[in-house]
Amino acid sequence: MDGFKILVVEDEASLVGMIQRGLSREGYQVSVALDGASALKMATEYEFDLITLDLMLPGISGLELCRTIRKKNTQVPILMLTALGTPENIVTGLDSGADDYLEKPFNFDVLNARIRSLIRRNKGVTTAHHLIKIADLTIDTTEKTVSRSGQNILLTATEFRLLEFLAVNRKKVLSRIDILEHVWDIDFNLGTNVVDVYINYLRKKIDKDFEPKLIHTAFGMGYVLKEAEA
Repeated sequence: MDGFKILVVEDEASLVGMIQRGLSREGYQVSVALDGASALKMATEYEFDLITLDLMLPGISGLELCRTIRKKNTQVPILMLTALGTPENIVTGLDSGADDYLEKPFNFDVLNARIRSLIRRNKGVTTAHHLIKIADLTIDTTEKTVSRSGQNILLTATEFRLLEFLAVNRKKVLSRIDILEHVWDIDFNLGTNVVDVYINYLRKKIDKDFEPKLIHTAFGMGYVLKEAEA
């Protein structure tokens, strides 16, 4: 992971020091922002390969900061660090545009593993130009772009991974556990409804203004991407 740039947004000095020292030893280039305003300035003026983001920040809150960053940059992975680990808090964080969350207090090795996973997925390279077409939906897995009926559709990195997983497994019913394991690649608290939240995001972007509808609910089982319901 040598050379990857990480922005650590955290106002707790002891935790900042621990994260910065640990990630630097792993070969990352680490920048630090101690408040929301500084973090927003750095995130919009410089390119980072990942951002770790505390929810409780002076000035601009972590949730507001995440939403603002997402409007400007849909691809940079954002890992939220939160002391509020209830399903509702977690979904709210993911709803704001985060790709992953880690509950405080946490073990550094776990943090490092989450960071590696997010960067690896985001920096994954496809050697061949690959298009997936379903009805009038086109997914370019190389360029990470999506269009429907010729209209470009802007997705976040997590939304794209979810759509790609559904598309690769078209016509196959995927359970929420299948989706959690393959799209997020972590052990989420299964009490969360993060999958349903992101399915709704995709439906608004992929299906709401188009026909036929492509994302279907298999009640009691999961979700399936196909041209028409059986």
